[in-house]
Amino acid sequence: MRKIMGAKVLFFFALLSFSAVSAFAQDEEDQGLVMNFYKDSCPQAEDIIKEQVKLLYKRHKNTAFSWLRNIFHDCAVQSCDASLLLDSTRRSLSEKETDRSFGLRNFRYIETIKEAVERECPGVVSCADILVLSAREGIVSLGGPYIPLKTGRRDGRRSRADVVEEYLPDHNETISGVLDRFAAMGIDTPGVVALLGAHSVGRTHCVKLVHRLYPEVDPALNPDHVPHILHKCPDQIPDPKAVQYVRNDRGTPMVLDNNYYRNILDNKGLLIVDHQLAYDKRTRPYVKKMAKSQDYFFKEFSRAITLLSENNPLTGMDVIYVCKDGVDCV
Repeated sequence: MRKIMGAKVLFFFALLSFSAVSAFAQDEEDQGLVMNFYKDSCPQAEDIIKEQVKLLYKRHKNTAFSWLRNIFHDCAVQSCDASLLLDSTRRSLSEKETDRSFGLRNFRYIETIKEAVERECPGVVSCADILVLSAREGIVSLGGPYIPLKTGRRDGRRSRADVVEEYLPDHNETISGVLDRFAAMGIDTPGVVALLGAHSVGRTHCVKLVHRLYPEVDPALNPDHVPHILHKCPDQIPDPKAVQYVRNDRGTPMVLDNNYYRNILDNKGLLIVDHQLAYDKRTRPYVKKMAKSQDYFFKEFSRAITLLSENNPLTGMDVIYVCKDGVDCV
């Protein structure tokens, strides 16, 4: 099965290399990111991505969580360039295989969307733009706001696995560290609070929780919530490959909403960073405000996602793509 998937990935990046010489060759001058970048070269692109995300979400509900995690894991690491999608080679490790990427999945559905776009407009739309736009449509599928986003990104040719830990905050990191990392991308404190609202949906694997349960339960956890977490995570050393997880929000687990903020104010946040977000004096005022107003949460979330999606993108003709054999071009 791994060999079959490997072959499909090679086909996937062969499409990328073709895109390099055709899509952006139409505009020798670098436009940067713009609204509706493909209005002339592939006017149906955004509609195709929207329809594909809808179809995939209808069949596999958890794909929406993946779209949301993808934009964070790709764009937060130096650039929104789809380097997250690169497979490992003999010379470089894939970002997908780093510890920070634990739990990331459903990459094959990005390929499904790419193939649908290719059928309509061969060699035009970058995977970086598909990754960002699929995240936008995934947010809508989860009941979140529609966010107008610019396009025109190029695809990166090199894995950034060696610097992932420098840019992606860990679930056990201090809130100061989290704020500093996002500030480097131009995302302020209310933006960080809003982005962490993505924990309103999806699930957390027991591997990330057991340190709060064993050998003793973290007293910061709501005691009424603890029995449920212990039931879901009965093993002190859980198997990373086992389906052992806790829903981030038991009330509305499939809806992106402000219930997350009410939960963490009630000490029901699963991760250390959730608890810190609720009680740090720099973030608590925004947590309380978002707990009261979903409109405010959506406003700040939309602004933060926009900034994240525009983090140091590759544009124009100055980047070479991955060659079709999966090795960096020279």
